[in-house]
Amino acid sequence: MSIKRVLVLEDNFIIAMEAEDILRTLGVETVDIATNVAQAKQLVDEHAFDFALLDVNLGSETSFDFANILVSRDTPFGFVSGYGESAMFPGSHRDRPRITKPFNETSMSQLLASVSGVADAGEAPAEASSKALR
Repeated sequence: MSIKRVLVLEDNFIIAMEAEDILRTLGVETVDIATNVAQAKQLVDEHAFDFALLDVNLGSETSFDFANILVSRDTPFGFVSGYGESAMFPGSHRDRPRITKPFNETSMSQLLASVSGVADAGEAPAEASSKALR
């Protein structure tokens, strides 16, 4: 699976812009940013996404209900969080891929790889194939 269009749901616009920069560095062509669930719902009604990056804590709301919408649409997603809040994850989302803030190109690449089934974007093809043989 090739990830070309990503939705970033993040209430801090600076962090969202940082995520966009990293995603573009990793080869994502289009990044749409939503700062709340209402905006994110509107975007998924208008566009098909290859992946969504969901900040867990969005101020007065969380992204868990929106994650359920993505599940119903078969849209792969992962969570990003600045807290160690594993206990607050609903059972249906505890095993979803996630990274912590502050994230970087390496952690973002690993997150994308975990849902796309391809090697990390930073790996050379030979390294990827040798991993598969282990």
